[in-house]
Amino acid sequence: MLLNELETPVNDKPKMTFNVQARRIDAHGSLARCKEADITLDTDLAGRPDAFNPAELLMAALAACMIKGIERVTPILKFDLRGVEVRLYGVRQDVPPKMELIDYEILVDTDESDHRLDLLHDNVKKYGTVYNTVAPGTRLNGVLKRTAS
Repeated sequence: MLLNELETPVNDKPKMTFNVQARRIDAHGSLARCKEADITLDTDLAGRPDAFNPAELLMAALAACMIKGIERVTPILKFDLRGVEVRLYGVRQDVPPKMELIDYEILVDTDESDHRLDLLHDNVKKYGTVYNTVAPGTRLNGVLKRTAS
């Protein structure tokens, strides 16, 4: 197990920690494991259609972060929600290699006011772990809007 001095408690509250293991299966793919879940990874240089490549995994992590943040805050805000969909579009820069841009659209199925939608979006941006990890190094642009019911 890898330990880091950042895991020391601040104000007697331990920090959250995460463990993921990944291993190469063959030249076409790898397998990541966490808790009781497995994800097939596209680590084939030619690519493969049945698995997420690393950039797609990053974008999926960002989408999951947004949805989880919405799940966390809706009970606190007493926000009425029927559904959420996140759509992302990313652009990879070659030199140096990095995600240059990620545009996103969060579609929320709700009858809440525009002001409440803005409040929900503010919470996604302010409290999202992956969002706040990606944002400093990537142009991250997006909107949260109501779906047409």
